[in-house]
Amino acid sequence: MLKWIVLALVLVPLVLLALAVRPVLARLPRLRRAALALQRRADEATALREAAESLQQRAEGLQSRLETTQQRLTVIKARRGD
Repeated sequence: MLKWIVLALVLVPLVLLALAVRPVLARLPRLRRAALALQRRADEATALREAAESLQQRAEGLQSRLETTQQRLTVIKARRGD
């Protein structure tokens, strides 16, 4: 009789643990795909950020060139008397 009680005290929690873990294990492939998709999006966001920084630098360079061109145009107009 004692053997059955000990066996029940060991097996019942193991069965309950297996029943609790089963749904989690069934979701692992979906969770893995979701994690991979998130990683891809993070990589895309990093690439977009780098492209935005590059565009920002180009815009700053163009702004500087525009200011120089405007100053030259002002000097040319002043020389011509316009």
